Amino acid sequence: MAHAELRQIFDLAAGRYQAARPEYPSALYERLIELTGVTTESRLLEVGCATGKATLPLARNGFRITAVELGPELAAVARVNLASYPLVTIEQGAFESWSTPEEAVYDLVFAATAWHWLDPTVRYRRAYDVLRPGGHLAFWAATHVFPEGGDPFFAEIQEVYHAIGASGPGDDVRPRPGELPDQGAEMLASGRFTDVRVHEFDWELDYTAEQYIALLDTFSGHLAMPDAARDRLYGEIRRRVGARPTGTVRRGWGAVLHVATRLDDDQPPQPEPDRPMGHRAR
Repeated sequence: MAHAELRQIFDLAAGRYQAARPEYPSALYERLIELTGVTTESRLLEVGCATGKATLPLARNGFRITAVELGPELAAVARVNLASYPLVTIEQGAFESWSTPEEAVYDLVFAATAWHWLDPTVRYRRAYDVLRPGGHLAFWAATHVFPEGGDPFFAEIQEVYHAIGASGPGDDVRPRPGELPDQGAEMLASGRFTDVRVHEFDWELDYTAEQYIALLDTFSGHLAMPDAARDRLYGEIRRRVGARPTGTVRRGWGAVLHVATRLDDDQPPQPEPDRPMGHRAR
């Protein structure tokens, strides 16, 4: 399935996304606010809000947020989830072609597990265009990490993924906490941002078989699987996790927060760096 089709397939999981996807650590939001200096007087624009997973924690703190979501079903669920927050507006459409009111200049553009789905030839320019000079771009994504001595389930389940001809967890790389790649150099190479800060946050969660399957049912690769392959995989997950004494599996999560400052209009574009220049911290 093409990237553009996979990008839109999440709409099929609109009813499951909010409950199944993990919450981002509170420390991530604290660092985001610290690095960007946003206040309740600031104007925030979220790109790809899905059902409002990252929108809600900021909305609860009184932030004014406009959120743009590609999927109509996801946007509809987000409107319900955020109905109690009058300072939050959900708009349905693609960020790359979203028509911004001329006066809409934002202090922060952010994306949670959505930035990598945007057109790489457009996303930095679009963020630059809607930010005020000195405003900030921030993005992060929750992804699988494999702690030293972590749960062996993910290595064991590989044989099932291979048998059904699908990619499983850890097929290509098995990053440990603190080893996730960052895109600081890419932000600088866009020529539109400076002062990059990169921070990684890691955590672990326990899942029953049904909770883990509900999570997998929000991932594009699993949503796009043939029914027979997906049924076989999920049957094996139920059998293997159910046979464990705990009846659970422990999954490691990591998120790399990237924050950069928009260049002023009179600053010349920055050249692509020879090496990553962002500040990385855990």
